[in-house]
Amino acid sequence: MVTTRSTMHTQEMVLNMGPHHPSTHGVLRLILRLDGEVVEEVIPDVGYLHRGIEKIGEGLTYRQFIPYTDRIEYLASMNVNHLYCMAVEKLAGIEVPERAEYIRVIMAELNRIISHIIGCGALAMDLGAFTPFLYGVVEREKCNDLMEMVCGQRLTYNYMRIGGVSQDLPEGFEEKTGKFLDEMKARWDEINELISANEIFIQRLANVAVLTVEDAYSYNITGPNLRACGVDWDLRRDEPYSIYDRFDFQVPVGRGERGAVGDSYDRYMMRVREVYESIRIVRQALDGLPGGDVMAKVPKLFKPQAGEVFVRAENPRGEMAVYIESDGTDKPYRIKFKTPSFNALAVFNRICRGHMVSDIAAVIGSFDIVMPEVDR
Repeated sequence: MVTTRSTMHTQEMVLNMGPHHPSTHGVLRLILRLDGEVVEEVIPDVGYLHRGIEKIGEGLTYRQFIPYTDRIEYLASMNVNHLYCMAVEKLAGIEVPERAEYIRVIMAELNRIISHIIGCGALAMDLGAFTPFLYGVVEREKCNDLMEMVCGQRLTYNYMRIGGVSQDLPEGFEEKTGKFLDEMKARWDEINELISANEIFIQRLANVAVLTVEDAYSYNITGPNLRACGVDWDLRRDEPYSIYDRFDFQVPVGRGERGAVGDSYDRYMMRVREVYESIRIVRQALDGLPGGDVMAKVPKLFKPQAGEVFVRAENPRGEMAVYIESDGTDKPYRIKFKTPSFNALAVFNRICRGHMVSDIAAVIGSFDIVMPEVDR
């Protein structure tokens, strides 16, 4: 008897991807239900990195909790610093000095640049291209030198404070930052040319895990992953916070350059283009940097009045939000963070069905998942 496809019987297989797997960008376990190498179901299993940060916050003063915000998103900790401090300032009615606002934007956008460098480089490395990642790390180290000049740290910065920033910019920072931006733009052009038009890279990403606008809204996908679907939305422009309304920048949106709108290639290109826009913002902030104080006068014994506040910000991976409830003491009664990577993981089962096992690595990299953000 000749065996044909109609007479063959296949059996489903369950495969564990992770929790310790080089393409999962942290301790993530994906339970894959497969028919051969075709994915039938993806079940994310999270919690391996849970540290109880939100509960810890209830036992610390508002100031003491700032270093913990670094650990929520270690690739963009300056941005989480910014979000948390803005929330406490809103709760207490504190006005931040103008110079401190400019410095905050400069540091947040520099952090966005190096976050996207790692995101794009890691995606390329997941697909077998190691060189672009090394090119990106070189530029990231230059930017980390600037971060170290300002606050003494290269990853978890603990730089922003309730009412401003911990210290003013050091002498020579503006000149060195301008030089870095020039070098970064030239190198990013080179990296973009190296991989964005590479035929293998395109085939691995184009038309893979297409996210529709309807699904993006249903799963509350935000940031570059939402804009890749063609949705023109960015909190920095559409609901400006801090002083973002003073800067001129474009919001890249997906346009299906190599495949369908909202595919993995579009998600990658969002981050490529956002690096250029962040460079523009930092240049404008440096040019308009005013003089003055970098810290508001905040009482040493800091006790915001009883109440609650909800603040969100456009972080590199999407909209991050924090809810704080105060009972009038020096410690928050409740802190709750909403993070974009958690929602991105939730949509995997929806968009990965029918793809190959090898495509899962591309999908994870295209969403730029960071696990401390998921588990907290």
